[in-house]
Amino acid sequence: MALTLLEAAKKIQNPVQSAVIEMYARSSDILANLTFQSISGSALKYNREETLPGVGFRGINESYTESTGVINPQVEPLVIAGGDLDVDKFILDTMGQAQRSTQEQMKVKALALSWTKAFIKGDNATEPREFDGLQTRLTGNQLVEAGATDGGDALSLAKLDELIDTVDTPTHLLMNKAMRRRLTTASRTASLSGTIQWVKNEFGEQVAYYGGLPIMIVDTDNTGSDILPFSEVGSGGSTGTACSMYCVSFASGRVQGIQNAPISARDLGELDTKPAMRTRVEWYAGLAMFHGRGAARLRGISNAAVTA
Repeated sequence: MALTLLEAAKKIQNPVQSAVIEMYARSSDILANLTFQSISGSALKYNREETLPGVGFRGINESYTESTGVINPQVEPLVIAGGDLDVDKFILDTMGQAQRSTQEQMKVKALALSWTKAFIKGDNATEPREFDGLQTRLTGNQLVEAGATDGGDALSLAKLDELIDTVDTPTHLLMNKAMRRRLTTASRTASLSGTIQWVKNEFGEQVAYYGGLPIMIVDTDNTGSDILPFSEVGSGGSTGTACSMYCVSFASGRVQGIQNAPISARDLGELDTKPAMRTRVEWYAGLAMFHGRGAARLRGISNAAVTA
């Protein structure tokens, strides 16, 4: 059964490992909501539903028209994400063991933000060590254009609704903070009547909803760089001043993470080569899109006021 990282953390007996998994989830809206399916081996082979077979009605003495669905075989490999953290014994002896915990929390947060960037921007062709993210995967009918203006077009609520309708069983919207602010402003504009609601999540934080879907913020990566900046080139022209937003389905059989085992946090003790204590955090994980309409991308959005 696929579980979110927060649900999985509750089932882990090792308190250190459980705390690491929970910190991982808290560092990213995506990791807090994405479910993960545990698999055996280093890759997952599955068939993805693309087109349903045709059906219809027939009259007496008539036959049915034969039709079969389209299923595409897929292979999703696991990638290795992690890192080593060394804390000098001088720091521990003079400032206390809490310093090690602080550094471990920072390492886990960095790994979570790096994985989140790969979820959106990952491209195995240019970086073989990572998996393909949504930007690489979403093409054809799952790529919605905001318009054809050089430099991007203002987000329209009609296009946002189209994005949502493109996804089968949508569960979440993904966007940067600037676009959430634009939508919030639109909800206060009488001529637009864009509906934004705010609800507290399990961490006590306020989460915005549009059309009944929670808005997950895709903020910065582990280097502090925006993951969804206004630097993309839209379908019209060549000026890189646009961004994208995504609609995804984290429902069963749609978009899910895969892993060989839960995130591992190991205390390797004091190193032979230097007086430092080493902690290793490692995770064998990847991404699978089990349904051809499990996610969609709205591309070419300028940083302008929302329109109808």
